[in-house]
Amino acid sequence: MSSLRAKIQDVFNEPACENNRGKDAKARKEGCSKPLTPGAAAGGCAFDGAKIVLQPIADVAHLVHGPLACEGNSWDNRGAASSGPTLWRTSFTTDLTELDVVMGQGERKLFKAIREIKEAYGPPAIFVYSTCVTALIGDDIEAVCKRAAAKFDLAVVPVNAPGFVGSKNLGNKLAGEALLEHVIGAVEPDDAGPYDINILGEFNLSGEFWLVKPLLNRLGIRVRACIPGDARYFDIASAHRARAAMMVCSTALINLARKMDERWDIPFFEGSFYGISATSEALRQISQLLVKQGADPEILGRTEALIAEEEAIAWKKLAAYRPRLEGKRVLLNTGGVKSWSVVHALMEIGIEIVGTSVKKSTVEDKERIKQILKNDNHMFEQMAPRELYAMLSERKADILLSGGRTQFIALKAKTPWLDINQERQHPYAGYHGMVELVRQIDLAIHNPIWRQVREPAPWDCQPAVRQELPRTKNKTATLHAVQEFAGTTAGNFGEC
Repeated sequence: MSSLRAKIQDVFNEPACENNRGKDAKARKEGCSKPLTPGAAAGGCAFDGAKIVLQPIADVAHLVHGPLACEGNSWDNRGAASSGPTLWRTSFTTDLTELDVVMGQGERKLFKAIREIKEAYGPPAIFVYSTCVTALIGDDIEAVCKRAAAKFDLAVVPVNAPGFVGSKNLGNKLAGEALLEHVIGAVEPDDAGPYDINILGEFNLSGEFWLVKPLLNRLGIRVRACIPGDARYFDIASAHRARAAMMVCSTALINLARKMDERWDIPFFEGSFYGISATSEALRQISQLLVKQGADPEILGRTEALIAEEEAIAWKKLAAYRPRLEGKRVLLNTGGVKSWSVVHALMEIGIEIVGTSVKKSTVEDKERIKQILKNDNHMFEQMAPRELYAMLSERKADILLSGGRTQFIALKAKTPWLDINQERQHPYAGYHGMVELVRQIDLAIHNPIWRQVREPAPWDCQPAVRQELPRTKNKTATLHAVQEFAGTTAGNFGEC
């Protein structure tokens, strides 16, 4: 635990973090750590964060050392997609029970599980995840993984990120540390070239990176490793021979980007593939970095030609949606890179942003939002469900873009909602992805169901004329009275 504690402190002292650079020496030494409070991991624990970063590596086995529920609750927690292997979607766990804990069988059971996976599946590597239970009882997964690697001639990677050590974001960074320590640099490629790049923090949600990769291919740029979206073990192991890198989500893997720059001279920049302008700027910066690293400057001209061609196609498609969406108001309850990249993308076609969440955003993200929106009032750190419901029910926004956890607030407020987070079913990256995002917003806002659900229910409509049925003991006379009453009052109901 002492080594894990030191690693966590090192992650919190991240020098590439703008927030840390603004502190004095004493405050910087203390880092960004905050005392854990009950419920602090409600948005995801460190184990969950590590699993999110590593599980999209498609050809390795992901073995969770802990009780069954840890694997069950974390399996397939991202809508990542693979173009080939499906081993990553197979669930592996040591399934520790109370008896295993009492009898101290955890490490032996882990070693046996690694052997069974090796014999049954023969993967290039096995990633072993520590959990709260196994960390608390003192199972040394690093020692077991080292012994198993030597015994079975297999890469066995310990991921020491038990849930109780911190938040999901901390788990993201600890996963990056595991890749640096055990994977990246383990394989020397024989085909390294001047146009090789790494993409960091791209998860290939709904296969959206497949909309961007063809653009890079047309420029002759090869993605040596996309970490972690649709990744392969040997690609990541040889990622240290890339010439440049693009970081898509700084809050997740900024430590990985910085240390790869320090160790292997791989310069990086932070960019986004959400939105037409952002995609074009990302392609330009990739090309410029490669030229600085020794690539032929002619790639700059080819990049501009590609951008001009793709932008013309995208703007032509978006022109059909502008009259229908211009002036529509959007509320974003997301975070990270999407807090500014999606904002900029939507404003490009005339959509008004009434608010965006910055809870998971870095200082750099917030500065970008200020430059784009020109108004700090549209930024909120956290919005309580009651406040969010009030804003939507008062029709201050025409649509909510968020994750699945807030969709029911929008539905209760009878407001259109579109999934913008990891559970989404449509890819939104690149030029074609931007067109798809706008198309989905148009479909959601103009869905006729919203006009219907906002109408008062029939039983809420009050009659303009009220009459009492005549009292009679004769059943036949009562029936005639009811029929006469229905005839005189039909059409005498007030407006709803």
